[in-house]
Parts: sequence; C-alpha cells; structure tokens
Amino acid sequence: MTGAEQPRHVLVVANETVAGKSLAEALDRRAAEGPIRVTVVCPVNQPRAGYVVYQDTRRAAARRRLDKTLELLRSHGIAADGFIVDADPVEAVRDSFAQLEPPPDEIVVSTHPEERSGWLRRDVVERIRSVAGDIPVEHVVVDTEREGGPANILVIANETVVGAPLLDRIRERAARSPASFLLLSPQSDPSVSSHPDAERRLRLAVGLLRGEGIDVHGEIAHPDPYTAAVHAVHEERVDEIIVSTFPGEKVSSWLRGNLVERLRKDTKLPVEHVEVAPATAEEVPA
Repeated sequence: MTGAEQPRHVLVVANETVAGKSLAEALDRRAAEGPIRVTVVCPVNQPRAGYVVYQDTRRAAARRRLDKTLELLRSHGIAADGFIVDADPVEAVRDSFAQLEPPPDEIVVSTHPEERSGWLRRDVVERIRSVAGDIPVEHVVVDTEREGGPANILVIANETVVGAPLLDRIRERAARSPASFLLLSPQSDPSVSSHPDAERRLRLAVGLLRGEGIDVHGEIAHPDPYTAAVHAVHEERVDEIIVSTFPGEKVSSWLRGNLVERLRKDTKLPVEHVEVAPATAEEVPA
C-alpha cells in the first residue's frame, strides 16, 4: 500500500451519542471519500467531587454503546476500535495524542443538541479544538430524541429507592420506550464519608433493575435533593425526572420544600412524583 493509500485515522470522542445515526453517517461519508481507520473514545460521565459513584454501572452502559457502534462500523467495512476512559473528554483527547499510533489525522466530537448537552455547556468542543491545534475537529450533533435513541431519566429517591411503587414505575417507563435511568440518593449529612444504609438500598435497587435488563446506574448525591437534581441536569442530558417521596408534607421534608414544583419550574422538564408509604419502603417486590 502506498503512502497515498494509507487510511486516514479518525478519532471519535463521544459518550451517550456514540451509537447515534448522525455520527455513523458522518463516518460513512468519510469512508466514501477514501479508506479510514476509526478509534472511538468514550469518556465515562464523571459527577461532581464528593459523590459516591457506582462507576461499574456507568462503564457497563458506555461499553454496550461502544460495542454496538463498533459492530455497526465494521459491518460497513470501516476498520474500527475503541475504548472506555475515566477522564474528561478534553483530557481523553490529550491522552490519545500521546498513546495512539499513528496519531489521529482528524477528530470528530459528538454531542447532544445544545439544550441537552453537558459537554457543550462546558465548552468541550472548543477546548478540544484548542488542544488539537492544526488537526481538524468536526462537531456532530446527535439528536437522540429525533433518531429514536433512549431517553435519560433522572430518579431522585433516598429511603424510598427500593419501594415497590417506585421500582414498578421505573419498570413501566422502561417497557414503554428505550430509556436509561440514573438513581440519585441525596444524603442528609455531607460530613460523613460513608452511608452504608443508603448504599445498600441503592445497590439493591440497581442490581434488581439491571437483573431485569434495565439500563440503570446509581449515585449517592448532594444532601439537598434540588441541588443534586440541578447538578445532574447541568452535567449530562436529562429528559425526564422522577421524584420519589414518602406521602404528605408531614412525613416528607422534600414535599415541605416544594421540591417537585421547583424542579418542574426550574428545569423545564417533565417531573413525575411517586409516593412510597414508609411501611413499604423496604419491601422489595419479587
């Protein structure tokens, strides 16, 4: 093979949009112009410092998306490899320059549309362009709603996270259309580094739902549920929110703080409220 026939090395940086149709079409167009080799880097979403993250669930979701993309590209005759990284997308690009051989000839960064993209809110594309120097960087927008991709659903729950009404609601939503769920459990004492009861409940809920084939991951979050939800909406795409509480303001401090209505007003997202009675909060359905 002559030098002119060497495939161009395209570095793709994407996470939730990695399996998007628009991204695949952008790579197909390049392949139609001449041979290409694709390396896909999927940075796993990193929440703010101080959260306890069940990172294995995030990595597993990213791995499934990556494998689906690599299979699709290879079926189109495109040489493709990829890997999951626990890094900021800009740092992932910087590391790729040092590790990949040959280095990339161009970079494709894939994000959600601006109104739903945490990467765009953090100027990731422009920061990658700065790091890339003379290497061309294309920004591809993948609208998963238009393309029929899974919805991202944020679930805010603490003591009710393994309650039957909430788990059943998650099951119903997962059955209706493709969806990925992030369970956030805000904790009341930020000075304590471990929350064994909360972690036990969260692991139980995540394990149970994942065992049923539902794409779900969980985090111990900021003690204020409103702040925890707003942070999550800022950092990654969220399409819907489910808030689970004990019934009534006498029992639920979250309801006394008007959490549900505040989130509806400030996030402009659909917010559903699921009540779980205290007596049944720990009763996990078979």
